[in-house]
Amino acid sequence: MNLTVKTAHLTTAPKLTYDVLIENQQNGEVSAIVLGLPDFKGSGVTKEEALEKLIQLLQEQKPEIVTLEIELPQTEHPWMNFSGMHKNNPLFAETVEYIEAERSQVDLENETK
Repeated sequence: MNLTVKTAHLTTAPKLTYDVLIENQQNGEVSAIVLGLPDFKGSGVTKEEALEKLIQLLQEQKPEIVTLEIELPQTEHPWMNFSGMHKNNPLFAETVEYIEAERSQVDLENETK
């Protein structure tokens, strides 16, 4: 499996956006948790303080977005095992002629409709 990591080298960093769950705790504090990333949590007396701590935590971690391109393993088409299996069949040519005649007949019928 081939793996390629693409990173963008920009002069201005793109803004990252996060969905944050704000919860009032029983002890009177407010917690701010990044949804999907429970390790990123800030808490404080107010919502603003909790968000400020969360922002500081995220900035300290220096998050980075990368794009992974994973090349799928090359596999043989499943029907390749059947390719050419009738090449030595003496009736193969006759069968192909029958199919071609049948197709021609269906085409003619469709043209007259």
